[in-house]
Amino acid sequence: MGAGLGRSRKRVAPTGENGAATPSSPPRKKSWLAKLGPGLVAGAADDDPSGIATYSQAGAQFGTGQLWSVVLSFPFMMAIQLVAARIGRGTGKGIIAAAREMAPKPLLTALTLAILIVNTINIAADLAAMGEAVELIAGGSRILYAMGFGAFCAALEIFVPYRRYSPVLKALTLVLFVYVAVVLTVTIDWSHVLRATLIPSLRFSHDYLLTLIAVFGTTISPYVFVWQAAQETEDMRIGHDRPVARDGSQAHRQSRRVLIDTIVGMAFSNAIAFCIMLTAAVTLFPAGQHEIKTAAEAAGALRPLAGEWTFLLFASGIIGTGLLAVPVLAGSTAYAVADLMKWHATLEARPGRARGFYWIIALATLGGATICLFELNPIRMLFWSAVINGFAAVPIMLLMMVIVARQRIMGAFVASRALTFAGGLATAMMTIAVLALIIANLI
Repeated sequence: MGAGLGRSRKRVAPTGENGAATPSSPPRKKSWLAKLGPGLVAGAADDDPSGIATYSQAGAQFGTGQLWSVVLSFPFMMAIQLVAARIGRGTGKGIIAAAREMAPKPLLTALTLAILIVNTINIAADLAAMGEAVELIAGGSRILYAMGFGAFCAALEIFVPYRRYSPVLKALTLVLFVYVAVVLTVTIDWSHVLRATLIPSLRFSHDYLLTLIAVFGTTISPYVFVWQAAQETEDMRIGHDRPVARDGSQAHRQSRRVLIDTIVGMAFSNAIAFCIMLTAAVTLFPAGQHEIKTAAEAAGALRPLAGEWTFLLFASGIIGTGLLAVPVLAGSTAYAVADLMKWHATLEARPGRARGFYWIIALATLGGATICLFELNPIRMLFWSAVINGFAAVPIMLLMMVIVARQRIMGAFVASRALTFAGGLATAMMTIAVLALIIANLI
């Protein structure tokens, strides 16, 4: 039993209100590794099968022409995730719950419905890709595999506390470093890569803008905002902490922790994304493979390194990231709906004590699995789910920026001018990209 659950032991330091250590026994400083949590998981989950497919398609279709977008998105992604983390830690609530104090219910209902729809589509795309990945190496029916993964993920999230199995799933995503290995193995003109990365080569064409929206959408995704905010509240419950808005003495310590956690998580996410896009740019693009239609074609980017093990490595990456991302997608959906409906929402509760919350997890996951029955192209589903995420992100980002700037809601954790500026730029960037695509379709 942990401290703060009602029992004390002789070696446990005396505690004050809310489980905080008394001045006579100051808390031990955590190592930098111990400070990593919601941000790191959010970053790992962001490189889901949808991300792998989108970054691969961008590299195959435009070579190094969109590498700049991954680098540009990093500070904006970090800023908006910091905003999400501060909302969760500052208010002790998820994004939708925090917004109830200032936004009309019809607006919040519409945004929650959008999160539900977008996340369910994303779950379907991830499950379909996982099914096709197994089909690559074992044969059989990808639909049955997808349905099986859906049932497995739903059961795992409902009946097993997420904190117990997430370390295993995070370990599975380490296979993504194979893309780093490819980059370090093949011959690359690094001066050309540097120029393409630092000097954007913009094209005002439908295909270019569509892919750009997909890249931004899979990098700056609504489900990652909702998840990181919710996990900050989960950590508070476990640690018996008060929201910073009600205990300003935590502000400096929590700001530092959240910053470290988010920087590391988003840096990991974007570094892997850069390597995935660059791998496709230097393997598929020169070979004339400019459109990725199947998992086998996407896996071809790893052939220079993996040889006959290509399909196995690619399948491992898709399955590992999918097993991590699907619970995050379903969980973020359930948090949003529960916030709107004022239900009890925590992954630490038993199913009987958070029925509505777990019903949404089951419906979102199994709903995504059901979509797989329509036998849609998994790779195209992954790409289009990223595009849809790009469109859905804009109104949610606008809402988040209003919340985090409100002193009445955030208290001592209100955003600084620098964070407000960076988050505003991120929101403006997503808005401009979406409007540019709409205009390109109209003219």
